Amino acid sequence: MLGLMARKVGMTQIFDDTGNLVPVTVLRVDPNTVIARKEKEKDGYKAVVLGLGEKKPWQKTKGSRRGSVASKPYTGQFPEETGPQKYVKEFRDFEKDVNPGDAVGLELFEGCRYVDVSGISKGKGFQGVVRRYGFGGGRASHGSKFHREPGSTGQSTYPHKTFKNVKMPGRMGREKVTVLSLRVVKLDAENKLLMIRGAVPGINQSLVVVRSAVKK
Repeated sequence: MLGLMARKVGMTQIFDDTGNLVPVTVLRVDPNTVIARKEKEKDGYKAVVLGLGEKKPWQKTKGSRRGSVASKPYTGQFPEETGPQKYVKEFRDFEKDVNPGDAVGLELFEGCRYVDVSGISKGKGFQGVVRRYGFGGGRASHGSKFHREPGSTGQSTYPHKTFKNVKMPGRMGREKVTVLSLRVVKLDAENKLLMIRGAVPGINQSLVVVRSAVKK
C-alpha cells in the first residue's frame, strides 16, 4: 500500500481523454519527508512514518511566541536530517523502499488508477434529528404539534430509561470520513496537483490522506 498527506485545494471540472466533462477534486501534494521506518523484527510490524510541513526547531531565545516553534521534546523526536515536521502520519505496509530523509511526492501514484481519501468532514454544528439522521417528522398540517421532533425516547413505566445509542439531536460533522475507490483523472507533476473524480471530505486547505485503493 502507498500513501501520502496532501492539501485539498477545491473542486472544479475538466474534460477527460474521451471528451466527457468530469467533476474533480484538486489536491496539492507537496513532498512528504520520510522520518522513520518501522521494521517487523524490531517493532513487530512494517511501516513508514512521513512528515509534512517544516516547523522551526526549538532554540533558547527570548520573546518567541508559544506555538510558533517546536518544543524541545517535540524536536527531539525527529532526526537531524529532517528536522521537526508539522504533520506526522504512519503508513503500514509501505510498498516503496525508502530511507529516513528521503522525499516522496506525486510520483508515488504514477500508474495508480484508484485511491482512497481520508479527511475530517465539514462541521455542521448542533442539529436536530431531521437533518442529522433523516427522520421523516410528523404532519405539517394545521393543528399538528409534532413537526420535527424525535418522538418518544424513554417511554414511561417500562423501560423507564433512554437506552444508549438512541438517535437524538447533537453535534453533526467534523468526523473522520474515508471515501473509497475514487478514480484518478489527472496527475500534474509540474504543479504538484492530483485530480480525482468526485468529492472528498473536508474544507478547502484541509489536510487529507491519500492511499492506493484497497478494493480496486
